[in-house]
Amino acid sequence: MSEAQGNQAKAAGMIPPWRIGVDVGGTFTDLVMVDAQGALMIVKTPSVPANPGEGVLDAVRKAAANLAMPVEGFLAQCRLFVHGSTVATNTVLEGKGAKVGLLTTHGFRDSLEIRRGIRDNPWDHRKPFPPVLVPRYLRLPVRGRLDSEGAEVAPIAVADAVAAGEIFTREGVEAVAICLFNAYADGRHEDEAARALAESWSGEWVSRSSAIAPTIGEYERSSTAVMNAYVAPRVVTYLRDLAKELQRLGLPGALLMSQSNGGVVSVDQIADRPVNLVLSGPAAGVGAMTLAANALGDDNLISMEIGGTSCDVALMSAGQVATSDALEIDGYHLAIPSVEIHTVGAGGGTIAGVDAAGMLFAGPKGAGARPGPACYGHGGTEPTVTDAQLVLGRLAPGAYAGGSVTLDQERAREAIRTRVAEPLGISIEDAASGIIRLVEQHLLHAVERISVQRGFNPAGFTLVPAGGAGPLHGPSVAAMLGARRVYVPRQAGAFCAMGLLQSDVRQDYIQVFMRDLDGDVAAATQVAKAAQDGFAQLRARANEALTREGFTGDQAAYRRALDLRYRGQQSDLRVELPDGEAFDPALVRRLFEAEYARQFGHIQPGGAIQITSLRMAGFGLLPPLEAASAPASNQAPHRRETRRVWFPDGWRDTAIYDGSDLAPGQSIAGPAIVTEQTMTAIARAGDTLTVDAAGNFIIDLAERGAQA
Repeated sequence: MSEAQGNQAKAAGMIPPWRIGVDVGGTFTDLVMVDAQGALMIVKTPSVPANPGEGVLDAVRKAAANLAMPVEGFLAQCRLFVHGSTVATNTVLEGKGAKVGLLTTHGFRDSLEIRRGIRDNPWDHRKPFPPVLVPRYLRLPVRGRLDSEGAEVAPIAVADAVAAGEIFTREGVEAVAICLFNAYADGRHEDEAARALAESWSGEWVSRSSAIAPTIGEYERSSTAVMNAYVAPRVVTYLRDLAKELQRLGLPGALLMSQSNGGVVSVDQIADRPVNLVLSGPAAGVGAMTLAANALGDDNLISMEIGGTSCDVALMSAGQVATSDALEIDGYHLAIPSVEIHTVGAGGGTIAGVDAAGMLFAGPKGAGARPGPACYGHGGTEPTVTDAQLVLGRLAPGAYAGGSVTLDQERAREAIRTRVAEPLGISIEDAASGIIRLVEQHLLHAVERISVQRGFNPAGFTLVPAGGAGPLHGPSVAAMLGARRVYVPRQAGAFCAMGLLQSDVRQDYIQVFMRDLDGDVAAATQVAKAAQDGFAQLRARANEALTREGFTGDQAAYRRALDLRYRGQQSDLRVELPDGEAFDPALVRRLFEAEYARQFGHIQPGGAIQITSLRMAGFGLLPPLEAASAPASNQAPHRRETRRVWFPDGWRDTAIYDGSDLAPGQSIAGPAIVTEQTMTAIARAGDTLTVDAAGNFIIDLAERGAQA
């Protein structure tokens, strides 16, 4: 960047070098830039579903234009570029993945289609399972067998893999998954199959279950390997093309991607495991929750990130967001490390209507980026939650989302009138309020799913509503949960994009470890030594990966965990071990029983405990973002206007404030609305909204009954 361009950036209030996070959502692509002094710039552009990479580049161009800089100069001053992408997710949801072939052990050809046979609703016997991603004629058996310890029972028949490759070539298979029985214990048979396959099939995309998901559970490993093969051609090609274009335009460093585990990784390292990107966008919210926890001084948070099409809920307890290896996307089971996020179809673009039985519904279908809500004026005619908010005065007509769209109240009223009000025989306003009430019930159940059903009392947590739509629902949902406080980040509309810049590089490793925790002294000593050796091997692998990314010494950190169960049970509990301590079976028992009691309310005193897996997470520590701060103001907040707004207890004259006018230390009594560039926050009658030192909004909720 030239000296003149640097002066232009400084004139715009931004000091290089800076960090950039770009999150592609269903409706908007969000870019957050943080400069060398912690100043923020947020850019929103419409997403481009047909080519998400173009949406990323559009956001970059707009950000550069805001600083009156050429794109090349803008990117040249970027020291960290992190991207959260929905490409892997959308590839699955849209059914646009590759044509996949599967090599499986002789006798297990149909296990992918048989599945587990478990239904979420045991009373619903008619709902079909999702289509099998690999048809039977492309699921080809290979003879050979390893036992559960990895010892060879029968050598692999490499000729079977060669013959399968000939069929794959003839059938136009684009990617191949290999999942052989007991490969979690030793991947050598899968390695041999891959080498033999290359003799007769020249494709680039081969996914081995032993490299992607080395866990017990042949079906889950198979499903994960197949999904990796299914998404790889589209996802990896997209990422490589985007990284290449960004570097051509001047980006000096590597493009980093947000993973499902809440960490980030380079494109080169994720290229073999693109299935780990299926929660790429929502998982970035973990970093944003860390920012909120640091600013608020409270590490017990529930985030409720509501975008255009969905709501993602996550829970942070004592500063940690739980991870799981049991992820489901559109009915497909995946054994990959992922943060525990519950997603429901409830967003600003959620479509409402009246069904054939005369009942109001809202979701799960959404209006998407195009045409979007009816009020956008892009051709949409279905009423959405955003249309209802506009009709109820919670949103104002005119420019919205930083000028990306313009809200038309008459279009919103017409959509609600024709699709909801007239079919139900009620007023437009009552129809709109019914849509909001119904959606907030969906949101309540989503939060209860990730809190109450996992042994947490949500009343003891602070709710963090985020996304462009979240802060409009936050106080009502928090009150229904029994919570006392809501924390609204000023950048709530770019929550995940902010989180991208607070996420460390992360690599996860697992080793199956079937041992009894209990036993005599000799047995306990043997188990402890084997566990220590296993953790050492996993740490060495994590260290090697982090070193390749440039993280050594104090820049690297590691966390150990165990999967445990009472003997005879089918599911595991994960327990994290304290840093630096030797493996102590008595400590492990105490940690397991404490977690078991929290989740289920009881333990088995003296019950036999079994270890099933060792886990190691390696972290490449990136410099944390410093929360911005400003001096407190002793001035009264400036009210822009007053207008009639609907609340759950009725219509009220409501003070409207512009967030840019509010300073730390100022306090507002509800009912009130605060408008920001990327979101709108609301405080009900009896609530008190205070601006904290970082410029974010703390809403202390009214006591029950105080709103009347």
